[in-house]
Amino acid sequence: MRALIKTISLISVVGLLASAVMSESATAQESTGRVFELRTYKATPGNLDKLLARFRDHTMRIFEKHGMTNIGYWIPTDEAESADTLVYLLSHESQEAATNSWRAFSQDPEWQKVNADSNANGPILDSVQRKFMTATDFSQIK
Repeated sequence: MRALIKTISLISVVGLLASAVMSESATAQESTGRVFELRTYKATPGNLDKLLARFRDHTMRIFEKHGMTNIGYWIPTDEAESADTLVYLLSHESQEAATNSWRAFSQDPEWQKVNADSNANGPILDSVQRKFMTATDFSQIK
């Protein structure tokens, strides 16, 4: 019985150590490995076309200038969202690189002018949601 308890205790300790190592590895990957940023923008009523034009004509290029990689841009097929929602995916070398890129982007004089011009008749963007993600080991994109 004592041997069984020692074996169970040893298995528990090994399991805890493995979990800690995997957790530390995941945290390191998040902070230093490639990350993807999923963003969902809601345009103000009637302004999705202006938001799309801003991305098409300016924003995508300025993102690239600051180290962000454009992966894809989508409009939801759901009728309620298709009139005001843009979903897009960016790639960054790391979470830290993403932070630095967004800081540089927001301070870029060209972006500031584009943003001011596109909002001259009122805001075209109502809300932004974002989520950072890492690719799984079986993902086709890494």
